[in-house]
Amino acid sequence: MRPIIAILALMIMAGCQQETDVTGSTSNSCAINLFPGYNPKDLNQCMAVCSKCGRGTTVTCSTSCKLRGAG
Repeated sequence: MRPIIAILALMIMAGCQQETDVTGSTSNSCAINLFPGYNPKDLNQCMAVCSKCGRGTTVTCSTSCKLRGAG
């Protein structure tokens, strides 16, 4: 029983690894180059930055932007 719990715990921890944030400091310069007044709450700007700076697809960027409050 303990090995199953240990495996489940490792799977949960692996799923919690941080992903690269498009609006983070590493790609913030990319967003600023595209939109000098970048507003992550603007869906069009968020989608453009996600696809160009984060190399996302339309579906993943749309989902990501909407989950972050862009509308």
